[in-house]
Amino acid sequence: MVIKSKESLHKTLEIHKNKEKTIGLVPTMGALHDGHLALIDFAYKFCDVVVVSIFVNPTQFNNSSDLEKYPRHVEKDAAFLKKHNFKTLVFTPNVEEVYADGLKSESYNFGSIVDHMEGEFRAGHFDGVGSVLKRLFAIVSPDKAFFGEKDYQQLIAVKTLVNITGQKVEIIGCPTNRNEFGLAQSSRNFRLSDTQLKEGELIFEALSQAKSMFDDYSILDIEREVNKKFQQSTLKLEYFSIVKTKDLIPTTTKEPKEAYRGFIAAFLGDVRLIDNMALN
Repeated sequence: MVIKSKESLHKTLEIHKNKEKTIGLVPTMGALHDGHLALIDFAYKFCDVVVVSIFVNPTQFNNSSDLEKYPRHVEKDAAFLKKHNFKTLVFTPNVEEVYADGLKSESYNFGSIVDHMEGEFRAGHFDGVGSVLKRLFAIVSPDKAFFGEKDYQQLIAVKTLVNITGQKVEIIGCPTNRNEFGLAQSSRNFRLSDTQLKEGELIFEALSQAKSMFDDYSILDIEREVNKKFQQSTLKLEYFSIVKTKDLIPTTTKEPKEAYRGFIAAFLGDVRLIDNMALN
């Protein structure tokens, strides 16, 4: 079922809520792929009803060109979801439905978790993400919301957001879904040629190498090896960072009993790709 207005969504969800059904939300910006389907299937393990929102959020793009190029195929996406699971509710609001008080980005104090990586290279991105999700959570009133670990920094920011806003929604992270080459599934992948999709496996290879080296080599050694791999490739590395998982602050030293993750952003042509992996 495709629902375009808040009013219609509320009427539909009220029926389920009166039956004490558990409501899940999978927020997306469309251009759906197998990674989204894995996310939806994961949501159904926890919820009776799953709402998939399709909304390209203007406030989280710091690059207007990126916003313009972002693929929009709402009808195709809706058919894709219906074929996969006809029970899924598809919410496709316009800007006025979501930003009823005017299109604007609010400011949030996320702390150190947004100071580096995406926060450093995409100014205002997380405030934009927080602004739209605060509104979507208010519109849908889900019990649980689901986000892929490919955007791990965003996942932690969203968990922080609900602590800031006090909204009663449980945020659940889902494992990254990858293609046959190990490249994380992303809507941006639609802009890559078959050759580029194969070249993109370098990102997964670099993270896997960092993981295999982590116990026996210094962080500086690992960073040198990753940088060397990209210098010899067609990809342009924007950043590679090893961070403490608890605060997402890059570090060059390892401490006992701390958890670490590696984060990468790289350009393949004009397409920017990100990924991350737990290292220990």
